[in-house]
This record gives sequence, structure tokens and C-alpha cells, in this order.
Amino acid sequence: MKIAFYGSSLLSAYWNGAATYYRGLLRNLAARGYDITFYEPDVYDRQKNRDIEPPEWCKVVVYDGTVEALRAEAAKAAEADIVVKTSGVGFEDNRLLDEVLRAARPDAMKIFWDVDAPATLAELRASPDHPQLKALHEIDAVLTYGGGDPVVNAYTAIGAKRCIPIYNALDPETHHPVDPDPRFTADLAFLGNRLPDREARVESFFLNPAAGLPGQRFILGGSGWGDKPMAGNIDYIGHVGTRDHNAFNVTPKAVLNISRDSMADMGFSPATRVFEACGAGACLITDAWLGVDFFLKPDEEVLVARDGQDVADILSGLTPERAKQIGEAGLARVLRDHTYADRAAEADQIFRDFRAKQAEAAE
Repeated sequence: MKIAFYGSSLLSAYWNGAATYYRGLLRNLAARGYDITFYEPDVYDRQKNRDIEPPEWCKVVVYDGTVEALRAEAAKAAEADIVVKTSGVGFEDNRLLDEVLRAARPDAMKIFWDVDAPATLAELRASPDHPQLKALHEIDAVLTYGGGDPVVNAYTAIGAKRCIPIYNALDPETHHPVDPDPRFTADLAFLGNRLPDREARVESFFLNPAAGLPGQRFILGGSGWGDKPMAGNIDYIGHVGTRDHNAFNVTPKAVLNISRDSMADMGFSPATRVFEACGAGACLITDAWLGVDFFLKPDEEVLVARDGQDVADILSGLTPERAKQIGEAGLARVLRDHTYADRAAEADQIFRDFRAKQAEAAE
């Protein structure tokens, strides 16, 4: 079956946290025989900051950030058996959804794939006339990369026919243990772009504990933190390309995951960062959120901090031997239960169920 997938970017992770998710999921769907074309707009300097070239398992079409180009590429949805429009494409999202749905064949499965359900739902609740609300009756399924029952129930309440989480996961081919890199030597490292709905949590869970532990070394990676006041024992290194993620994760004694406000409030929304870190064998400390124990076992496969004081306490008592044990257990768990091969199998079953129901209805 042919999939037309309209998303932010497959080729660049620059200001595009969903790239890892798209790559892992689509590569494994291609391995199951799907013929996939990914359509992405040339915006936000992503094409100038590519970290992969077009892969052999997926055709990539990069189009200009113009309405004319958008319409031309949206029209190609007519060639697909499955048409996917994601959230957060970044250029004329509402127009793109409208054009894609208009072009899709009547028998095609139409999917809205939400990679930031809390933000999308908040936007829809605030705007009763939102175009996406009107489009829900044309969409066969809403798939999300997190949220659990709260997101499923919220989408169902506003008119979605089906809402199913396809969670973030690990691609063992891209995120795996490597040798330590002296550039990333630290007691604790955090990687994340500076975003308004995460900054306060970064202060609480990372910057404040660092200030209170002057004898320990901290590394902060990600874009936008250059003018942020921080303690002298924090080494700010800016954007970290995906080619360095494994070394960034495996070298420090521990790495930290900090959820955005909306993701923490919603629960059941582990970032790709969680699985990438565990996949490298890192000792992961995560902020507390509802559902963490669904993915990893606290105190054995992951360490959970309720606040900055918990982070400081964990670091103060964390030995290299204990960190190694946590990292090894987390790696074993994600390889067993949380790979993109697993997630692709889930998506494949959803697609097949849709086709089976179509066939039954036609009899």
C-alpha cells in the first residue's frame, strides 16, 4: 500500500523533535512493504541543517514554503491508499489539511497524526470554529504519539471516530551504546531546546540542582539557552546533532529527561529522548509524570524525580556502579518492549483493520 505522509521534516531534526519518531516508524513500516512518500516544506532553515540524506526506504519530497507549492504537493495525496497529515508541519497547517483531505480518494484511509496532542487539543478547545474540528468527520483515525486515555477520551469527545496512541520508541540502528566521548563528561547532562512551556521545569529540575551542587559538573545541550543565567559548573554546548546523541547519552554518569508542562500534565507522553537515552545504555533520570511505570520500572530501569531536590538527592547518592545497573536494565527493557518495529506492527494492524472493515462493508 502507498502512504502519502505530510509532516514537518524527515531529513532534519533542527527545531523538529518529531524527526526521530518519523524515521523510526516509517523505516519499519517500509520494511513491512509500505511504499512511503514523505512531503515536507522548506521552512525554518531545516534543509540547511539536514542531519540525514533522503533514505532508500522512503521517497522525500521537499517543497517550497508557498501556498502554490503546498497545493501542488497536496494534490498528490490522490495517489495514496493511506494519507497522513501530522500536527505541527509548520507552514499553513490548516490549509494543508484541507487540501490533502480534498485530494484523497474516497477509499483512502485518512489519518491525522498528532505529535503534540496536548497543544493541539488546547488549541481546538479555545476555538470552536477551528477548521480541524470541522475536518474530524472526514478523518478515519487520529493517531497520537502519546497521551493515553486522557487524549483518547478528549479526541473522542470532540468528534474523532477513533483515537489510538502509537507511542515514541527506540530505533536500535540509530540509538545504541557507543564509546564514551570526553566532550560530554559530566555528572548530569540535559538535552532540550528552550521552549516557553518547559523553561520553568528546566530551571527547577536542572539549573537549580546544578547551582546547589557546585562540586559536580553539568552539561546543557540544545538551542536557545545562550543568554540564560546559569551556574558556573554548567557547560552550555548549544545544538547537539543527532550523530552525537549516543555519545551525549552514554558518557555522563546520568542524563535527565524534562517533560514540557503540557506533556507532564497529560501523562503517558514519553519524549523520544526517553527511549534514545535508554537505547544508548544511559542511566536516565526523568521528571515524574503519570504513566512512567507503564514504560519503565522506577528505581530499576529509570530513576524518577518529583522536583529539583529529588534530582540533587539522586545525584548525591548515585555511584557509577548503580548508574551502570540502571542503564543496562533500561536498555534491556526498551529493546524488549519499546522499539519502532513494535510500533510499526501496531500501525500496520490499524491499517489492516481499516481495510478489512471496508471489505466487509462492500460485501
